[in-house]
Amino acid sequence: MPTDPFRKAREEGPVLKCPFQGEEIPMLLKHADVRAAAKDWKTYSSDAPFRVPIPSEEEMRTMRQLPIETNPPEHGEWRKLVEPFFLRAKKPEVIVKVDDLISEMLASVSGREFDAVREFAIPIQCRALTYLLDVPESEGEIFMSWGMHVFSDEGGSLEEYLQQAFDRAEANPSDDFFSALTKATFRERPLTRDEMMGFANLTFAGGRDTIIHSITNILAYFAKHPIDLQKLRENPKGIVLAGEEFFRAFMPLTHIGRVCPVTTDVQGHEVPPNGRVSLGWAAANFDSAVFSNPEFVQLDRKPNPHVSFGFGTHLCLGAPHARLIVRTLLTQLVEKVDALELISANVHVEKNPSYERVNGFDELRLKIEMR
Repeated sequence: MPTDPFRKAREEGPVLKCPFQGEEIPMLLKHADVRAAAKDWKTYSSDAPFRVPIPSEEEMRTMRQLPIETNPPEHGEWRKLVEPFFLRAKKPEVIVKVDDLISEMLASVSGREFDAVREFAIPIQCRALTYLLDVPESEGEIFMSWGMHVFSDEGGSLEEYLQQAFDRAEANPSDDFFSALTKATFRERPLTRDEMMGFANLTFAGGRDTIIHSITNILAYFAKHPIDLQKLRENPKGIVLAGEEFFRAFMPLTHIGRVCPVTTDVQGHEVPPNGRVSLGWAAANFDSAVFSNPEFVQLDRKPNPHVSFGFGTHLCLGAPHARLIVRTLLTQLVEKVDALELISANVHVEKNPSYERVNGFDELRLKIEMR
């Protein structure tokens, strides 16, 4: 079952002070406070290159991520440039590809012990990203070479790959994501290379690791709770609700940053000009004022106003893609899998002096028996 490391802090007060990179950042913990701050972009600004992620990423990339590190009205204009690609998850031909992909991956691991992180989740998301970007599926092999995290440089530089992809797109444009950005304009001017890179960087950094976590958490959960898989098998119409509950309970992104342009009182804590505030997505998803028995996975939970895809203007562009993968996985587990056996699990623990949160797996060894 998921655990909530923020429960005590949320009950004692709405804010938890968390040290990051020499800065003490107040994390908002309550569902209502997080949603209100997410909507109030003038007080809690996203116009902060490198500082929206926590910890900040000045050492990891050289360009502003778009559109996430911008405010309205620019945010909406930037977003429109790439939204058609993120909505490809609703196209019948993409739905069929994802269905075939997950079917193939389940067959490839059936009846043997395997690492669900590297042999299942990473290949699924890397190959599915090629469908979203409309690039050759062979590119997925490059994405897989980066391992668990795109900034780890396990198999090469993300920025180097993106520069080469844009060079190819400019020389031989097609209909893919990279070509679309080389042809796009913002307020009647072409995009700069840094702006193109900003879109692509966020696509990989924000939309890859999160799906990997979602897939592995679902598999581990059903291995530990086979009765819930059987219940879902008996009521397959509940797959949509079950997917949303998994997003709530196993939120991959603990929090995200906002910057206060001026001195701001944040629930009794003074934040100086250009100081940061954390929107605690994971904490908000376990607020007992909104979710009954929040540490219990209730697959038919309804309503379920989780904030796993953010809230307000910056609602996650990749939400349709994530939902397609998770709902397809659940459908195939219900239809094709008889049992999942947990062999061993090496959980990933996110550590801060103010909290420790179990967040996904570094390794998850399973065995799947097909029906």
